[in-house]
Amino acid sequence: MTTTVTVERLLGGASVLKSRPRSSLDWVTVIRRGLPAAVLESLTGNLGLPQAELGAVLGIPERTLARRKKEGTLSPEESAKLVRLARVVRRAAEVFETRDAALDWLRRPNRALGGEPPLRFLDTEIGAESVTDLLGRIEHGVFS
Repeated sequence: MTTTVTVERLLGGASVLKSRPRSSLDWVTVIRRGLPAAVLESLTGNLGLPQAELGAVLGIPERTLARRKKEGTLSPEESAKLVRLARVVRRAAEVFETRDAALDWLRRPNRALGGEPPLRFLDTEIGAESVTDLLGRIEHGVFS
């Protein structure tokens, strides 16, 4: 039995988010307000990434993440990066049918991405779009 991967669950659920975003507009509000720093623990646990690697994937220095934990809230820009990562993981889980298969694919070098792992592209919006486009091609049987 496979549990559905959702952005909300990856980020710790309603108890961590302090809300239940249901639409894109709800997520905009959550991001603008800044995610609670507790989502860092949830995301590192759900993805099996140490905080240092999470920071590297997102282009956020580890010291900044440590400071945000003390402050309790992430900036809107940092929040947007975390939600973007969770959205790509959710999409990969849809394509590969499990979170573990999705994470494995995200970590492996990919020829269509110049031999780099897809995770290395998630620090920018254009990179994340490239990964999402590649997932769409895989889903429809168009291999690059």
